[in-house]
Amino acid sequence: MKEIKLGLIGFGTVGAAVVKILQTNASLIEQRLGGKMRLHKVADVDLERDRGIEVPHEILTADANDVLDDPEIAVLMELIGGIEPARAFILKAMKAGKHVVTANKALLAQHGAEIFAAAQEYGVRIGFEASVGGGIPIIRSLREGLVANRIISLFGILNGTSNYILTRMTQEKKGFREVLKDAQRLGYAEADPTLDVEGIDTAHKLAILAALAFGIRVDLNDIFVEGISAVTPLDIQYSSEFGYRIKLLAIGKGDGEKVELRVHPTMLPVHHLLSTVEGVYNAIYIAGDAVGPTMFYGQGAGGLPTGSAVVSDLVDLCGDIIKGIKGRGSHLPLVASSQGAVKAIDEVVTPYYLRFTALDRPGVLSTISGVLGKHEISIASVIQKGRMVKEAVPIVMMTHEAKGSDIQRALSEINKLDIIRAKTTLIRVEGNVT
Repeated sequence: MKEIKLGLIGFGTVGAAVVKILQTNASLIEQRLGGKMRLHKVADVDLERDRGIEVPHEILTADANDVLDDPEIAVLMELIGGIEPARAFILKAMKAGKHVVTANKALLAQHGAEIFAAAQEYGVRIGFEASVGGGIPIIRSLREGLVANRIISLFGILNGTSNYILTRMTQEKKGFREVLKDAQRLGYAEADPTLDVEGIDTAHKLAILAALAFGIRVDLNDIFVEGISAVTPLDIQYSSEFGYRIKLLAIGKGDGEKVELRVHPTMLPVHHLLSTVEGVYNAIYIAGDAVGPTMFYGQGAGGLPTGSAVVSDLVDLCGDIIKGIKGRGSHLPLVASSQGAVKAIDEVVTPYYLRFTALDRPGVLSTISGVLGKHEISIASVIQKGRMVKEAVPIVMMTHEAKGSDIQRALSEINKLDIIRAKTTLIRVEGNVT
């Protein structure tokens, strides 16, 4: 029975989970693969920490080059994350003829074209199922299961930290900062949560999904990104009164000419499947022209779910090595296609939720409505709470579909009025998610 030797750089949470899966399910994997995978070398800067698993001491090294320069290793797992030195490690491994498996969404989002070009040049493959959605098999589904479809749209809850925070805010009517502290204490949020709560992590994942779904090469700078730190319990309360839930969504839509790519807090109808996704779970809702709507749901992070996706790529790659298959899967949209035309956020047309903080005076509502009407924005519904003399009160409106540039011009004018006491809150609405 043929044996494939593996190298691992990065023995952290995911790396340790991969080793645990390889050990625990060794006989099952061997049966399904028709061969053996053997962990040959493991590199990490910290070799003393207890990972809860046993590995032979002789395969451990603090020098990544011991893995990269070993000619016996056929497949490298890069699980350190970040841009450098991960990028250099992957390129060196490819040049040496090694296949690569990675979970590094930030690297692929920023340098995917270079990495996939290198894979093509050196005749090797790269597996990246674990880069989006943890244990959810969304990459393989887009590349294989949905390959016959023109993708119409995709909507994704792709960050468990943000979804956990919004879930707690919705259920317990707590503020963002309070829930964030709880999330950090429980290990659901990093000490510096910026990548998660400001939508950057979600944007990295959207860039990868968009390349596969729409066949374009995506520049991260073209994705509009807005996080959840400005969402308040008041907005969550009003969204509920209108029949919506607020989720941080990755949104991709193709219209044949330009693609919408945006990440921001979004109001979704409460009856939509994505509105029911709670806690640290992820979900991706994809509509294809042939298959119709589909949804993928599961744990989007964590050692074992992500490790499961890494091992699935290992089995796929090693299976081809055992069968002598070469070249399959080396050509991907991330390298082969042209730069996509991405619609600017000002061009996007969608309904809007607007919360004004205004003085409680007669004529205030008509003044605001007049400015909106002047900019061709029509109002679908309004909530205005009881009068409080000489106090600023919330006036909440849901608009019909409006163009982003028209909304921004109207709000710029409204926010300068002497009746307005705070910057207007804006949340985009997706009422027809298909």
